Amino acid sequence: MSTGGLALLLHPKNQPHTFPGLLTIGKIFYIAELVFFAAISCAITHRFLRRPFLVKASLTHPSESLFFATCFLALASVIGGMHLYGGPVCGPWLVTAFRVCFWIYFGVTFLVACSSYYLLFSSPALKINDMTPAWDLPIFPFMLSGTLASIGAGAMPLASQTVTMIVAGLTAQGLGLLVSVMMYVMYVHRMIEWGFPSPKTRPAMFIAVGPPAFTALAIIGMADAWPTDTTYFGEDGQATANTMKLLAAMVAVFIWCLAFWFFCIAVIAIVLVAKELTFHLNWWALVFPNVGFTIATIKIGSVFSSTVVGWVGSIMTVGISGTYLFVLVMCVRAVLARQILSEGKDEDTYFREEKPKERRH
Repeated sequence: MSTGGLALLLHPKNQPHTFPGLLTIGKIFYIAELVFFAAISCAITHRFLRRPFLVKASLTHPSESLFFATCFLALASVIGGMHLYGGPVCGPWLVTAFRVCFWIYFGVTFLVACSSYYLLFSSPALKINDMTPAWDLPIFPFMLSGTLASIGAGAMPLASQTVTMIVAGLTAQGLGLLVSVMMYVMYVHRMIEWGFPSPKTRPAMFIAVGPPAFTALAIIGMADAWPTDTTYFGEDGQATANTMKLLAAMVAVFIWCLAFWFFCIAVIAIVLVAKELTFHLNWWALVFPNVGFTIATIKIGSVFSSTVVGWVGSIMTVGISGTYLFVLVMCVRAVLARQILSEGKDEDTYFREEKPKERRH
């Protein structure tokens, strides 16, 4: 999902400063995402076919089950990239395919959110003192329906299809953000009472950056896609569209700083224990949520025609790209060193905090 997120970020449509080879680079990352997604899906399928009992064990495990949702996060990047990179060259049939994929994704991810939180709420193993932003993952895929709507709603051939997709996207984005806010309450309470998470789980703190960031970029994109030839809120469709763009910009700025605050808290927490860090799969949280944060920053800069914010977004893009390459190298290194993908080394091992905070970090 980080590879797909980077592909979305590098698309010229999402960048204030471009160069001739940028589209090609984005396509390379998108193709790489398709390869990774297919390979990982085959590997997981092979694992479950060899040991069928692991399906139930995985989906009911107190920590591993949370990461079931990441499959749909990656799928959201696949669908979004399909429209961005394939739409201009594949013709109207891809628009129809995108619409079908959107509605299937919308329905399936809502069921995933409900079932995953049922397991989360009913598991006696999970304790508030062990809480990390990973508890927010089950609602994340449904929330990204709003991001998908912001990407493809404007390409729908009929205004009614555009409006329907925007309304559904806003519904999903709203639920995702509100559930995340409720999770934030437990997350902040957990840090006040128990301190920061353990060093091995601190990279996952960046997950908290995602909900407000993706909400900011989604509402701006959906407002931009609102059709001007509709009369839902008066005869002047252009005035309605302009009003929506204004409201979207104000709301995006309002919630963007929440993402920035969680970003700063996560950076501080990680810097304090930098020497104690060892690679875990949650290091990928350094990339995907911050992709949304970067695109949201760029979108806000574009709305206000700010050259300075545009350059900040470009610098953030370079930083995210470098972080992706760093995490990728560390991931390969960890696999070879059997630090991950080894018994007792992954998310199938539940880590419990044993002591309340005794020091500042």
